Amino acid sequence: MQPTVLLLDDNAVQAATRQTILKRAGYFVIPVLNPQRALEQFLANEFPSPIDLVITDHIMPGMTGAQFVRELRTFSPELPVLVISGMEEAEEEYAGLNISFRLKPLLPDNLLASVHQLIHGADAQENRDIA
Repeated sequence: MQPTVLLLDDNAVQAATRQTILKRAGYFVIPVLNPQRALEQFLANEFPSPIDLVITDHIMPGMTGAQFVRELRTFSPELPVLVISGMEEAEEEYAGLNISFRLKPLLPDNLLASVHQLIHGADAQENRDIA
């Protein structure tokens, strides 16, 4: 079964671009433009398959990525989260929240490498090196 990625970004163009990159790499992508709605869907178990990874932007209307991740961590402390932001200083807001932080612009190969690492972990890298 293909891994499921929840893609949270209020910028529809960036979300569509990342969605295309991830889908071409074999991921099932669920795009959500609103962080509050994403939390409601998590709590109501409304996603079509279990989420393997969350990718979120930092700056969004109504709730920052850090606020979203804090809420998410109250019921899903181990779910891998990748935060992508154009603001290097934003990384400080995620201290202790168990996330990976990447700066924009994030090239497609770097996005896919980060996603693969977060979903498949360290042994995936070893398996790729051996194969």
